[in-house]
Amino acid sequence: MGTGQEHTVKAFDQDIKQLRALISQMGGLAEEAIHDAMKALQRGDTALADQVRGKDKAIDAIESEVEKLVVRLIALRAPMADDLREVIAALKIAAVIERIGDYAKNVAKRVPLIHTEGEERIEALSLLPAMARMASDMVHDVLDAFASRDAAVAAEICARDTALDDFYDSIFRTLVTFMVENPRTVSQVAHLLFVAKNIERIGDHATNVAEMVYFAATGRYLADEAATA
Repeated sequence: MGTGQEHTVKAFDQDIKQLRALISQMGGLAEEAIHDAMKALQRGDTALADQVRGKDKAIDAIESEVEKLVVRLIALRAPMADDLREVIAALKIAAVIERIGDYAKNVAKRVPLIHTEGEERIEALSLLPAMARMASDMVHDVLDAFASRDAAVAAEICARDTALDDFYDSIFRTLVTFMVENPRTVSQVAHLLFVAKNIERIGDHATNVAEMVYFAATGRYLADEAATA
């Protein structure tokens, strides 16, 4: 291998490392946003909720960095096969993480509306943090799978989404029952249902990332694998 080619390979490797680092940084911020949004919800902490909303811009900024790096990688390095799959997956994953950050921001927006003075505390509120932890763990683990190109973990994360959906259905029934029995809580319950749906969507997006990771690692679509299993 000539010196010029060696330099090109090293430069490509450095770009890939930077791309993975940006995705990891985005993911960390998204996980933090989910955690802080739920903490704010539990405590009625509007100041923390405002911080979550303000920090969302940092996630958006990193997504822009990812987009620029991917364009540069494709234009200058002309990656092929599995390298190209990883680069395109990173671009798509960055967009999904940005949406996950938006869902956390949406939860934070509901904090002052849910904790209106004088409104009764709803017991189902205590179930939401556990659901959020499930979703956040899915995000964390799928980004680890992307960094290690681990197709098996990606497939396992997709299977977890069913448990999260079941959790959402249980919380939905609990909240609707409470609302029917306590009509004065209709407004508060509506906001909590919105929060639960946002958490459920975070899990859906983590599953989308897992499918991208699986394809990047194997060149095969997970849905096709499941259909022929």
